[in-house]
Amino acid sequence: MRGRVGLVGAGAVAGLLGPLALWEAWRDDRDAARVPRLVPTDLRDRDPDATPAARRVYALLAGLENDARRGRATRTVIGQHVELQNERYNAGYGDYRGTKQPGYYYRKARDITGRLPGFVELDLGPGYGQPGWAVGTARSYSRAWPACRRFWGYTEDAVDLAVGVWSGLPRAADGSYRPSGTHQECASGAEVSLPHNGGGPAGLVGFSFHQPYPGSPVKGFEQTLLRNSPGAKDRGWFGRVVTAGSAEHQALLHDLDFLADHLGYLAGQGVPVLLRPYHEMNTPPGHGFWWAGQDPAAFRKLWRLAHDHLVHRRGLHNLIFVWSPSSWDGTYGRRPGAYYPGGRYVDIVGVDDYSDTPAKPVGGAWTEVWYRGLEKYRRPRIVAESFHVPLNAAQPRTLTRTPWVMWTVWGQALSYDNLAEPRAKNTTADVKRTYGSPKVITGGRPVHVSDVDWESLNKSH
Repeated sequence: MRGRVGLVGAGAVAGLLGPLALWEAWRDDRDAARVPRLVPTDLRDRDPDATPAARRVYALLAGLENDARRGRATRTVIGQHVELQNERYNAGYGDYRGTKQPGYYYRKARDITGRLPGFVELDLGPGYGQPGWAVGTARSYSRAWPACRRFWGYTEDAVDLAVGVWSGLPRAADGSYRPSGTHQECASGAEVSLPHNGGGPAGLVGFSFHQPYPGSPVKGFEQTLLRNSPGAKDRGWFGRVVTAGSAEHQALLHDLDFLADHLGYLAGQGVPVLLRPYHEMNTPPGHGFWWAGQDPAAFRKLWRLAHDHLVHRRGLHNLIFVWSPSSWDGTYGRRPGAYYPGGRYVDIVGVDDYSDTPAKPVGGAWTEVWYRGLEKYRRPRIVAESFHVPLNAAQPRTLTRTPWVMWTVWGQALSYDNLAEPRAKNTTADVKRTYGSPKVITGGRPVHVSDVDWESLNKSH
C-alpha cells in the first residue's frame, strides 16, 4: 500500500502522515524503482508438469539472467546451430566441398578451440526437397511416418545427436537408439558417425522448426517462405490455418504431430529441449517465412495453439519455449512486441541478429539495442542466431556490455573460409577468443572452476 501513497497530492499526504512520512514514502518508491525486475526461476510457473530436468535447465538460465540484472558477474553459454540436412547432403555447404558427417560444426568448435559448445541447436525441418514428411528406419516414436526415405535420415541423426549431447557419446547401452553414435543409413547405405564428446553429459540441446507451409506436398526450405505458400495470393489462408475445423488447420496439426513424435522420443529419454518455433515473425509481409508479417493476433494464436498441442494434447513437458524475433533496427524487422504470445506460453526471449555487424554497431554497443529491448519481458535473454561469435576483434567487450544468457552461432558461419556464406566473418582468432574467455560457458568437462557441471545437471534429482 505504501507504494500508492506517492500518487496522492503532496499536501493531502503531508496532512495525513507529516513531512517525514511523506519523504519516507517517496524514498521507498524511488528505491523500489531501482530494484531489478528479476525473471521467474521455476518452469512450473508456465508448465506445472514440467520435468525435473527441464526445470533444472531453465533454473540455470534464469539464474544467469538474474545475476546480470543484479549487476553481478555472470557468464554466457556459447551455442552452435547445426544444419544436419546441409552437412549430410549439400556438398557445397561449409568450409570445404563435399558432404560431411552429421554434427560437423558441433565438432568444428572443438577442432578450432579444444572445447565443445555448451548448447547445440538442431532442426526437425525443413526437409531436403522431398515429398511428404519422412524418417529413416522406423522407430517406436516415428512409425506413423514412411520409413527408409532418401535424404531424410538427417532427422534421426538430429535426435541421436541431441541424446548424445545431453547424455554423452559413446555410452553403454541405456535403452536409447545407437548409443555408439554410429550406424549405416537405411536408404543410402552410407556409414554415419556422430562426433564423440567424451562419453558423458556435454551440454544443452535445442530444436528449431523450419516448418514448410501446412499442406505442402514437398518439404524443403523453399516451402517455408511466404512467397511460395498459398498465403502469397490468398489473404484468408493464414486465418484458416489457425481456425479449428479447416483443412489448413488439420494440415498444421499433422505437421505438429511430426514434430511431437520426435520430441516425444527425447522426452522419453529424459532430454530437456529448448524449442524455438516460428522465429523471425516480425519481418515485413512477403519477406520471410509463411508465419511472418501476419496479423499479430493471428500469429499469437498460432503460437498458443502449437504450445497447447505439444504440451497439453501430446503431453510433452520436457520443453522450454523460446521466442526469437528478427532484429529490429528500422530497416528490416518490425518492433516485435505485438507478436509476443505472453508469459504463459514463453520461457526465453531472444533475437536473430543478422542486421548488424560488429564493426558498425546500431544504437551504441553491438547488440545492446536488442538486449535492452528484450528486458521488459522478464525472461532470460539470448542471441538465438548470429553469424558472429560474441567476442571478436571489433567488439571484444560484447559480453561485458550485454551479458546475454546464451549466444548461438549459425551453422557454417563458425568457419572463416566459408564457401556458402561469404558474410561470415569469424576468424580462427575470434573463435578462440570467445571459447577461451572466462565469460563463456562451454560444453563437455568443466575447464574453469565456475563452469557448469553438466554431469550433475543431467543426473540431479
